[in-house]
Amino acid sequence: MPPGSVGHVLLTHAHLDHSGMLPVLVREGFQGSILTTRVTAELLEISLLDAAHLQEEDARFANKMGFSKHKPALPLFNTEDAERVFPHIRAVPYKERTEIKNGIQVRFLDAGHILGSAIIDVKVTKPGSSSMRVVFSGDLGRYDALIVRDPVPIDSADYLLVESTYGDRIHPPEDPVRVLSSVIAETSQRGGMLLIPAFAIGRTQTLLYLLRDMKVRNIIPDLPIYVDSPMAHQVTELFCRHIDDFDQEAKRIYRQTGKCPILCSNLEFVRTPEESQRLNSMHFPSIIISASGMATGGRILHHLKHRLPDPRNTVLFIGYQAVGTRGQLIKDGAREIKIHGEMIPVRAQIRSMDFFSGHADSSEILRWLNQFKKPPKLTFIVHGEPESSSALANEIQRTLGWKTYIPQYLESFDLS
Repeated sequence: MPPGSVGHVLLTHAHLDHSGMLPVLVREGFQGSILTTRVTAELLEISLLDAAHLQEEDARFANKMGFSKHKPALPLFNTEDAERVFPHIRAVPYKERTEIKNGIQVRFLDAGHILGSAIIDVKVTKPGSSSMRVVFSGDLGRYDALIVRDPVPIDSADYLLVESTYGDRIHPPEDPVRVLSSVIAETSQRGGMLLIPAFAIGRTQTLLYLLRDMKVRNIIPDLPIYVDSPMAHQVTELFCRHIDDFDQEAKRIYRQTGKCPILCSNLEFVRTPEESQRLNSMHFPSIIISASGMATGGRILHHLKHRLPDPRNTVLFIGYQAVGTRGQLIKDGAREIKIHGEMIPVRAQIRSMDFFSGHADSSEILRWLNQFKKPPKLTFIVHGEPESSSALANEIQRTLGWKTYIPQYLESFDLS
């Protein structure tokens, strides 16, 4: 489909696996509008510029060191490409139906995945015929998650596209305070540093919220916390400007304290590359949070390079690690890992937590689906590894009796 022929993009949230090709789309001729929520619209101006900057930096570094297989190494998109996206963005409020074309209305509902995330409800009405509803789940969040609200229930849809990231598993019951406090205590006793790869949008803020609570309740010592991600700093400030979109408990803390519940004592946001490099010379118990969450790029790579060889340190993964990423390889027990063309030994302690996952598991997806008053004509299972999608499709058929289908890449369907 030529980009110039696309009239509108409906964007569920700001994570780059959903928004990261927008600069390429615009560069190749897209002239329409990009509809999304107010918070996502603001997040995009941060995330796309940051992604462009990181790609430009990585390309320069790869060309300088000569370790890229591309000659020369080029960014997927640059800063100019990212800036061209912003005039196309149109922020719409939650819950309101917005007409984007004669007979086509869209409604954005809170998905509970990250702040600003949305389920998209599309209503198509043709003259002389009944309307049709197509619902996109987007990335569904978890129930009773920190900071964000629960996913909004949907009563019906003619066609449904539902995500399946964790469609083949149940998140194990986990006390995040107990696990995190244990990891912090064990690492501190060894004199090591705790390194946490975390996505700058959503995951970092949830982690800071929990660390603040643990410090306030004296569950952990007041260790220095360094957030080494300029983007995470910007996003945290943005979150603190949108407390109205927080859940009730986070709002209660804000009303009681008058302070943003994400911010805690002894917290430092690392801004410049020079400040980031200085962290490499620190060897006392502390916590470093840096992006990216799957260790695919960003400043986390420099920290892993310096911290992985030391057995006193701990690397704690708090989110999904896609197959083939450095994060997945380290988490699964790799003895050494390639970073910037160099093989780095993995001697640090490697731990992981499922609590911080922003994706609903199989039971939580079914809980959301169970709120439909009648089944869709067809439910498309998307956004998952083949095993996860297949498992969820089978579970929906078994427990709900719904008709499901797992579409293949570039497969098209006539819904009329």
